[in-house]
Amino acid sequence: MASCDAIVIGGGINGLAAAGKLALSGARVTLLEATEQVGGMSDLAHLCYGLDDRLETSLKLSSHGLSWLSSNVASTALSETGHHLVLQGAWGETIAGDLSTADHTAWKTLRATLLRNSALLAPFKSMTAPRLSRNHGAPLWKLLGNGLKIRAMGKDALREFMRLILINAADVLEDELQDDRLKGLLAFDTVLGHYAGPRSPNSLLALYNRISNNVAGQQAALALPRGGMAAVAKALEAALQARGVTIRNSAAVKTIGIEAGRARSVTLASGEHLQAELILSALHPQTTLMSLVGAPQLDTGFVRRVQNIRSRGTTARLRLTLKDQPDFRGADLKSRLVIAPSVRAVEDSFNAVKYKTFSAEPVMECVIPKAFESQDGKTAACELTALVQFAPHDLKMGWTKGKPAYLKCIMQQLERYAPGIGKQVIQSGLQTPADIAAHYGAPGGQWHHAELSVEQMFFLRPAIGLAHYETPFERLFLASAAMHPGGGVNGSAGWNAATHALKAVGAT
Repeated sequence: MASCDAIVIGGGINGLAAAGKLALSGARVTLLEATEQVGGMSDLAHLCYGLDDRLETSLKLSSHGLSWLSSNVASTALSETGHHLVLQGAWGETIAGDLSTADHTAWKTLRATLLRNSALLAPFKSMTAPRLSRNHGAPLWKLLGNGLKIRAMGKDALREFMRLILINAADVLEDELQDDRLKGLLAFDTVLGHYAGPRSPNSLLALYNRISNNVAGQQAALALPRGGMAAVAKALEAALQARGVTIRNSAAVKTIGIEAGRARSVTLASGEHLQAELILSALHPQTTLMSLVGAPQLDTGFVRRVQNIRSRGTTARLRLTLKDQPDFRGADLKSRLVIAPSVRAVEDSFNAVKYKTFSAEPVMECVIPKAFESQDGKTAACELTALVQFAPHDLKMGWTKGKPAYLKCIMQQLERYAPGIGKQVIQSGLQTPADIAAHYGAPGGQWHHAELSVEQMFFLRPAIGLAHYETPFERLFLASAAMHPGGGVNGSAGWNAATHALKAVGAT
């Protein structure tokens, strides 16, 4: 007899989202998390770039403690001379600083175009990617319906949409804008978390993916939850418990039991055996299929496709505890502080990764959470967090030797923009892609589990034969960030997977 109706493996944001969707259908759900707390890789983030509206609304997260300390965090393009640009409102609705009139006008036009185009792609994120080789029912009709909306843009707008959809971001920025600070910040936004530079083919699609998200009701906004990013997972956990979901921490899954081509049970590392009618795994597909199920149960071609999923991490996470607030040459600390002085600087930082090394002048974004809690942005002893690009997952010298060297480069770069910050450091901690892979079980330390690139997106994500949250086994579905529409602290992949699973087994 089944221990419960459904088991969800992995308590990251997507696992929580999947469990929530299943619980809303009336299923008895058990969520199994290997570590001592849920949240997964969400604690690496320091701002929310998009939380799926379906989670916020259906699970009533606001009634379970989720609120926003700031729902529209500004972005400051830092300058070594103190001549900063500040993008205010949702993705630079206005810009403060010594920006030319020509660039103000050009940015207004470009911003409107990019937001419009990305908004047209947003509906695809909430659907299962259809099988295009045959009529596959509602998903295909939904795809066609969304396609008709794009077609209805009008001839000129459609032509511009098609011109930009697969172009690289650098060409667009260099063609339309003049100011290096603005272009550098936008180039950084394009590549954060990706194995790509602004000049990489199709890189503008990554920017579309980012700015198509909504958070706190606004497209492309950045938000800071009250209590930090951990508050998102805590609210989800509370919402699930209110719905009767059993959440078990320190419950690592060792195997998924397959009988006659159907998933029927899981066995924990402790030896405990649990049965369920439906199993969803929010772990990386390679972990789920190669480790928990086992390669001997899969055909050779399928194993090859799973093993070839590209998951190269490029982002490092820095935490600094400081004696006092740093001075970024007068920049407002109640903003996202971006060090990316030009498109060239971002591209050069990525170029180093191709040779399994890192740039001496990395690009990064910094946030000082405590600054947002004070009225004037001033704070005493505080923590600074930074997401640093680019850190190769397979550093040639190895990360044991490379981590101190990389930390030194990061601190030297910070010193250029915040003189004296090095003397304020009480404690520092750097998580490289290798650390992220080891701690979170994400191959390559890739934040999106599988890289977001044209050949690993939509009905190709993460590989042919895996793009519909399904596996070769009945009642076993994939719900991780490696699935469509990808990663980020949004829960979309998990919610989509659970929705598809319920339909596949006839539960809705």
